[in-house]
Amino acid sequence: MIEFKVVPPPGSVIPNHNHLPCDSDSNGRPRPGQPHLWLPNHNDLPDKDGSPVTNSQEHPQSRLLTGSIEPLLRQRHPDDQYYLGQDTALFFRIRDADIATAVAPDWYYVPGVSPLYEGEVRRSYILWQDMIVPLIVLEYVSGNGAEERDRTRYTGKFWLYEQGLRVPYYGIYEVNPGRVELYQLVNTRYELVPANDRGHFPIAPPLGLELGIWQGRYAQYELPWLRWWDAQGNLLPSPEERAEQERQRAEQERQRAERLAEKLRALGIDPEAP
Repeated sequence: MIEFKVVPPPGSVIPNHNHLPCDSDSNGRPRPGQPHLWLPNHNDLPDKDGSPVTNSQEHPQSRLLTGSIEPLLRQRHPDDQYYLGQDTALFFRIRDADIATAVAPDWYYVPGVSPLYEGEVRRSYILWQDMIVPLIVLEYVSGNGAEERDRTRYTGKFWLYEQGLRVPYYGIYEVNPGRVELYQLVNTRYELVPANDRGHFPIAPPLGLELGIWQGRYAQYELPWLRWWDAQGNLLPSPEERAEQERQRAEQERQRAERLAEKLRALGIDPEAP
């Protein structure tokens, strides 16, 4: 968890209950002499929690998740109104007047918001600016899983996602032994999503996708990777896999055209003739 001391500009204060709304007149305008009320934006706050990546698999894992789901998200959001966070801070609270509090999920998806904020690429996601919580948050286990399952009030990740932020879906991925737990918020508590007959965990209807473990080679590693499937059980390909599929299709088309040309030549027809 990130805690960051915020210093307002001179003459400004971060508002608390003493400033809102009883310090305004009936038209909502500040009263004379009231200091300028100010809240930090993404340029005023750190974008990460400062902790090192625990292993070299984490960044490829996030690239794999993002690269395979983005074509679907671009179809679902033709206006590009969605944000994908990868190990970037998610600020949700200011306490004690000047301490901004955040978590830094390994991967998360927020529908209905711009990837930019006021024309700038987001350095972090700040809940008091957009007021839309992520639809799904994923954490990669870096130890024994205790941190990702911590239910301690205010500080535990599990508590924060379930009770603090109320994220609809929370996934905990363990590369060793190769498994994922997916939780869905039901009323006010997380419940484990049961696996379907393919061994995947459906996220429906919000996404119409399934999460699961795929054993294979990606980014030079043969590992159990966390991946997406569609509702029919088709694996969503990575950019590298899509490129290979296109190459194979082009090669098949070339071979088909060559076979056709050979048949024409056997009939005495020049396939190159105008």
